[in-house]
Amino acid sequence: MPAEYDPSADEVRVLVRRCLAGEGVAAEELVARFHCQVFGLCYRMLGQREDAEDVTQEAFLRAMRSLRNWDGRRDFAPWLLAIAGNRCRTLLATRARRPRRGGEFDHLADPTPSPAALRSLAEEVELALRNVRPEYRQAFVLFHEQELSYGQIAQVMGCPVGTVKTWVHRARRDLIDQLCARGVVTENKRALRRI
Repeated sequence: MPAEYDPSADEVRVLVRRCLAGEGVAAEELVARFHCQVFGLCYRMLGQREDAEDVTQEAFLRAMRSLRNWDGRRDFAPWLLAIAGNRCRTLLATRARRPRRGGEFDHLADPTPSPAALRSLAEEVELALRNVRPEYRQAFVLFHEQELSYGQIAQVMGCPVGTVKTWVHRARRDLIDQLCARGVVTENKRALRRI
């Protein structure tokens, strides 16, 4: 057996075959197995729970419709996360083209955290992450939260490994710049940028 053998990959292949055979229970199992990963990516990219739930559902529907196109020799998770990431980027692009409504909906798009919550570094990072370019954000989330390798991220995002490394680095740099600008990080900015 190769050193990289993953028995759970065989389980996923069996689930996919059962889904293709029309077993509804298998589809539910497949969704349950990957729901947290897909939702986590969508939530971190979109920053809004309702949008993340909608896009997660849409990603699974698209994946189920395209299941025959999945190459069983490859890992399933990167393929599924690529679908979810594409759906997130589409929604972000749609948001960017839409004129911003004023007044009555401002509180829904960006809730103001309490002063105590603002002191939380995790919340500050999440707020800063919303301002990072979508492809940088996706690469960052896949690397740091989903713990995918650069190679897997390249597969998910359909780009070279070097590009993924650049995007993860730029996401880190942008986050540090924003955290320094907001006074969250007080150490020497140049030292932090070398991370």
